[in-house]
Amino acid sequence: MENIARYIIFAGIGLLIIGAIVFGLAKLNIPIGRLPGDIHIEGPNGSFYFPLVTCIILSIALTVILNLVGRFLNK
Repeated sequence: MENIARYIIFAGIGLLIIGAIVFGLAKLNIPIGRLPGDIHIEGPNGSFYFPLVTCIILSIALTVILNLVGRFLNK
């Protein structure tokens, strides 16, 4: 049961850090979610939005961060 509690605490800390980063980027006027290449289609009956470039950038950043963390933890 202690392992589950640790995972929940680490997940909460991770979400707090991600939230602070997103908040900081918004304050710096960095348009996360509105980058060139993000797909936005509006029609008469609704709209469709898919942040393609934002997903690619976040994927690359998370891959680099997780690889660095993994290398430090394995040593």
